[in-house]
This record gives sequence, structure tokens and C-alpha cells, in this order.
Amino acid sequence: MANEAVNQVIADYYRDFSTLNVRTILPYFNEPSLLVGPQGVIPIPNHAALVFVFGPVMEGLRGKGYGRSEFELDYAKSLSSSAALIAGVAVRHDTAGQQLERVGITYVLHKTESGWKFVTVILHDPNPPGGGKQ
Repeated sequence: MANEAVNQVIADYYRDFSTLNVRTILPYFNEPSLLVGPQGVIPIPNHAALVFVFGPVMEGLRGKGYGRSEFELDYAKSLSSSAALIAGVAVRHDTAGQQLERVGITYVLHKTESGWKFVTVILHDPNPPGGGKQ
């Protein structure tokens, strides 16, 4: 089932992101991909550009005493046999387990020959308009 495979990709991604080693997250992203957030739309043509974007984010988290992230799933929908939409909240914790921040994230994934990959990542408010799950 596609949803199980997508859920495993999300779980694996959060495990690898929590290492704060940018190289471990590269395989999860399609080339090209797109990041949409408060700073605007950032096209990410390849993994080198991904390092440029995520490296400073990870350094910032390291400076805050970051320990790990987990994903709270709000919404998951298989759009087709090769597209899925996942939305929820990334909850970031420090090394003592205290919550650092909550970031709303929506992922659009595409199934490639090498598995499910992020094609679009949208950062947004962790509390969607309307105040709840869809």
C-alpha cells in the first residue's frame, strides 16, 4: 500500500534529519524539488543546493541544543499511484527532551524508480486555519 510506504519514508526522514547530518537527508529529495516557506519559494535544482539550504538550518538547531524531531501526522492522502500529500507538524526537541518548536509542514511526494521522494515541502503555521484536522 502506498500510504504505508510513504509513512515509512517520513519516519526514516525524521530519524535521519535528527542526526543533523545534511548528507543523510539528500536521498529523500527529488532532483529538482521546491521549498515554500515564509522566505518565499526556493527552487532546489539538485542535492548541492539542498545542502546550501538545509546546512544553515541544521547549524542553527545544533546551536539551540537540538536533540531530535518527530512528526505529528494531521493529514495523509494518496493522490495517485505516484503522488501523495502528507501534512502535519514537525516537533523539535532539545537534548533534554524539552520542546524547542513546532513547525507546520506539508509534503508532496512522488514515487520514482528509487522510491518515494519529496518534490515540494511547504513550511507553514502549525495550526491550520479552522483549527483542526481536515
